[in-house]
Amino acid sequence: MPSPPPTAHDLRTLTGPRRAAALETLLSDLRSPDPVVRDERAYRRAKEWVPHLDAGELRMLGDRTAQHLAHPEVQARTFAPLVLARIAEAGDWRPEWWDAFARWYPAEQDLRGHDAALGWLHAAAHGADLLAALARGRREPPGMLAGTAVARLLAPTTHLFDAQEDDRIAHALVQILARPDITAADSERWAEPVVAAFRTGEPGPVPAWASNTMRTLRALYVLADRGFRDDEGLVRTVTHRPAVLRAVAGALGIVAPYAV
Repeated sequence: MPSPPPTAHDLRTLTGPRRAAALETLLSDLRSPDPVVRDERAYRRAKEWVPHLDAGELRMLGDRTAQHLAHPEVQARTFAPLVLARIAEAGDWRPEWWDAFARWYPAEQDLRGHDAALGWLHAAAHGADLLAALARGRREPPGMLAGTAVARLLAPTTHLFDAQEDDRIAHALVQILARPDITAADSERWAEPVVAAFRTGEPGPVPAWASNTMRTLRALYVLADRGFRDDEGLVRTVTHRPAVLRAVAGALGIVAPYAV
């Protein structure tokens, strides 16, 4: 029977080749098609280990995880943002990791929430979690973060969100819009592509991307209006509340002409 993977405490006792081998095993397990290995074990291990890695190890883990965003297997791609979020929270972030994520997130075609064999995939939600972590850490300009979330929403797809992805993207957006350095203009400007896309609507069935975007904006309006809880349980709100509410209501008014 194989020995159990080292815990966070055990990792700190490993040095040299044994420590490097443990990190290689972690990277391999984070690509595993077995949801128990990938999600319940490897990702949990990653969360425990990342705060105890040195700068070189964080850089290596981030470089290799960012490469997973171009992996041919969907589960490897969709768990990469979660690990990158933990690395960003630990204090490291690189422009090349952002570039890899920004290429992948709007382009990902497999938006299934859960698969019977692979377990949780959740590309849209996991990408939103990374955007939220970057917003909290002020790792990228808020306009760039919001624009990437919007690009994901507006990308053509036939998949209708069915696992609260809309809520997760709204939660990311509200954290971006709560950045103290965001301007009033940027608090509205992010919605301009949504307005333009909604204005192209024609009679007939509502496209999946449009429905996904509408539901995300409705969730965002509630969070922007009433506030949201941060990681410490404190209630926060967006920096320029009137501007955000005006932008969201203006976009939704195009597809809901009965709204006031």
